[in-house]
Amino acid sequence: MTEPQDVAVDPGPPKKVLYIDMDNTIVDFRSGIKRLSDADRTKFDGRFDDAPGIFSLMDPIDGALDAFRQLAEVFDTYILSTAPWNNPTAWTDKLLWVKRHLGDDEDSPAFKRLILSHHKNLNHVDYIVDDRTARGVHQWELGKHIHFGRDPYRTWDDVLAHLLSRA
Repeated sequence: MTEPQDVAVDPGPPKKVLYIDMDNTIVDFRSGIKRLSDADRTKFDGRFDDAPGIFSLMDPIDGALDAFRQLAEVFDTYILSTAPWNNPTAWTDKLLWVKRHLGDDEDSPAFKRLILSHHKNLNHVDYIVDDRTARGVHQWELGKHIHFGRDPYRTWDDVLAHLLSRA
């Protein structure tokens, strides 16, 4: 009697890596400002990202969560964001936001896929979707910057049409 042989299954080519920024890309930063108390809006005027708890108050941008889920099916997808240095609650609030809006169990497309860094350029990738060029995006050496909110990537439908054809 012979033992069954393990059959290697070809997983196919690896998925391309995609990073997606949070603030003003999948998260509507202005919605958090609107929910601050009047006192906090006055106190943190001009530096709202330092307001404790602000990152827990924000809504998703229209279409962002569905787009994230679709992209996670065909790309190796991560959230790459910066948390303000002078706002310790931001680090926790961003994690809790991801869990609340994208799920917190192993079946979530964002499970353990949150990277917080002040130097985004240190993370190598095929694509990054970001509304800005700050925090190292302008120094990107590998991959393509999809500049969210600007032509031709004004909406998540625009981004999906572009990226899904390149997965």
